[in-house]
Amino acid sequence: MTDLPLLFTPIDIRSVRLQNRIVISPMCQYSADDGLATDWHFAHLSQFAIGGAGCIFFEASAVTRDGRITHGDLGIWSDAHAQAMAPIVSFIKSQGSVPALQLAHAGRKASMQRPWHGNGPMDDSDTARGESPWPVVGASAEALDDGWLVPHSLTTEEIAGITEAFVAAARRALAAGFEIIEIHGAHGYLIQSFLSPLSNKRTDAYGGDRAGRMRLALEVTEAVRAVWPDDKPLFFRVSSLDGIDGGWELEDSVALARELKALGVDVVDCSSGGNSAKGATNSSIGRGFGFQVPFAEQIRREAEIMTQAVGLIVDGHHAEEILQGGRADFIAIGREALNNPQWPLHQAQAFGLDERYDMWPKQYGWWLSRRAYGLAKMKQAQDAAE
Repeated sequence: MTDLPLLFTPIDIRSVRLQNRIVISPMCQYSADDGLATDWHFAHLSQFAIGGAGCIFFEASAVTRDGRITHGDLGIWSDAHAQAMAPIVSFIKSQGSVPALQLAHAGRKASMQRPWHGNGPMDDSDTARGESPWPVVGASAEALDDGWLVPHSLTTEEIAGITEAFVAAARRALAAGFEIIEIHGAHGYLIQSFLSPLSNKRTDAYGGDRAGRMRLALEVTEAVRAVWPDDKPLFFRVSSLDGIDGGWELEDSVALARELKALGVDVVDCSSGGNSAKGATNSSIGRGFGFQVPFAEQIRREAEIMTQAVGLIVDGHHAEEILQGGRADFIAIGREALNNPQWPLHQAQAFGLDERYDMWPKQYGWWLSRRAYGLAKMKQAQDAAE
């Protein structure tokens, strides 16, 4: 290939340059200590920087203590949380990657079990482990499902407090050295629970028609953009559609994206589902390789905003086709990165861009280039002997 693939073409968003279009999605690890990042988070996130990703998102980080999904979630409701993240941010930058943070509030999906403890509402077994449930909040007093906690319906004053918590979290993210932040407006968590008619039964200014249901998302975005520097990018993650009858639809996400763009959002991160008790992103949407790419494509085309595609994109040439086709501007990988943290570097080799391991950190590339040379010599000897 003579031309540099788009997947490996640097791109500027405001003043921030990504060395490639590969983004590591936020992936909850449920391993924080009262919201504080631990050695696990350093090891987990640093491997992606070594692996050559252009941008690396920390997992969803709660803007308030009761906004966590589980007791193991990262948080950024205090300066101590930002300080615990700072060494990881510094290492990511040292490897040429861009550190990013997703700001979140779990809403009525808070106070859950860690996945390996059941992934449902907390029960006596969690209390025995010292992890008791806490009260949850939401758009309306509508439980996620039978047996789940009924959320307190937020008052307008409390909604204003949530917005201020997002603002404070954005300031802390800046102090920690993050270059990109993303507002989590997907997967049935607080902001998405306001967006969707399935979970928002309010009759005040924050409910009713689509404009009312979008109000919280837009107010949080406007307030965060006001304190996040103009030269730094702002992302917004959407559930492009609920995938449930009567829920949020793709045309709603297009309308939201237009409003977000007007408020200074640079990229819409296009996921789907999650507004049910069956998992973070579960819905009736059929799954296959790149199954959410059409959502990113339509939002990009109709709202005229950059989008990020995510969901079972596991092959670099498939990713390149998505970018070349103008269907998205960034490719996010999650579980594929867990399976292969060096996925970006391996894809570069698959495109013939790095036959001598020059793109790898020198601590690895020096050894691997010599290993490749030795393997080639062995093969030559074997071929000669045959």
